[in-house]
Amino acid sequence: MNIDALSTGLTTVQALVASPAFAEDGLCFAAGGTGLCISTDGGYTWRNTYATLDLKMPLATAAVALSPGFRDDRTIWAGAVGGVLRSHTAGMDWIVAGLPSPPPFVSELVVSPHYAEDGLVFAGTMEDGVLRSWDRGASWAAWNFGLLDLNVYALAVSPDFACDDTLYAGVESGLFCSRNGGRAWRETPFPMEVAPVLSLAISPNFAADGVLFAGTEANGLWMSADRGVTWRALPAWETPGPLNALILAPTWTPQQSILAVTDAALCLSHDGGASWQVKRDAELTAITCAAAPSGVQFGARILLGTGDGRVLLCKLS
Repeated sequence: MNIDALSTGLTTVQALVASPAFAEDGLCFAAGGTGLCISTDGGYTWRNTYATLDLKMPLATAAVALSPGFRDDRTIWAGAVGGVLRSHTAGMDWIVAGLPSPPPFVSELVVSPHYAEDGLVFAGTMEDGVLRSWDRGASWAAWNFGLLDLNVYALAVSPDFACDDTLYAGVESGLFCSRNGGRAWRETPFPMEVAPVLSLAISPNFAADGVLFAGTEANGLWMSADRGVTWRALPAWETPGPLNALILAPTWTPQQSILAVTDAALCLSHDGGASWQVKRDAELTAITCAAAPSGVQFGARILLGTGDGRVLLCKLS
């Protein structure tokens, strides 16, 4: 596997996102232990976007999300210790929104697919549950009624959110679901003995097929085809390791391709998880996150973040 390993200047890379126009603009962002970096050349060179904030100390950032309309509105959010930063200029300048006290650590950010109409953004935190913003990230409030575990590792929002108001939270003890836009939560029947849930992925055709995937720390990948009511384990590949990222093909039907990323391997399935191709390389170590701006088909370009501050650029083969 041909892999380019590039330094971001961050101590760690904990989250990656790429512009929806990545093939044309090469724009991507890496969040990590010392800030949020931007690349405008497809991940080959990086600079810290927080330079305009005149910070006295580095600002640890673990989450980053783009507006569904990023091509036009250039809006991005970054989740840091005690606050969520937002920019309407693709990171050229920032507005900081303080979070409820005591200052939580933001571990995950997701945006409503219908953000242009509803203005909703959600933040998962460690120890403080889920925060919800109804005004495009300007202000935030905790929405944890029924959420019995406040250590949130992953959030996923239904692509049909405008109709079903459905949101999932992967936590230390399992998986919770909200069917009213994050206002209240119920525990799903996900098997507690295989938790925690580190990553989530929802079918682009969720309204019709109800397919949801949950990646665990040490017990592989699990699938539900009924919106999280029942679950089954998918066939394992060797020793699964922590499933730090899950990415589904945008054209899930008929192309049922899944990329599952562990800390030391890329695992690719083209049959909905029934069988797997495992890609290993000496460079594939301490992988923490992934982005696949052109999908997960043969030849697609993948960006991988690592625990030592690098971004790995590779193509699926």
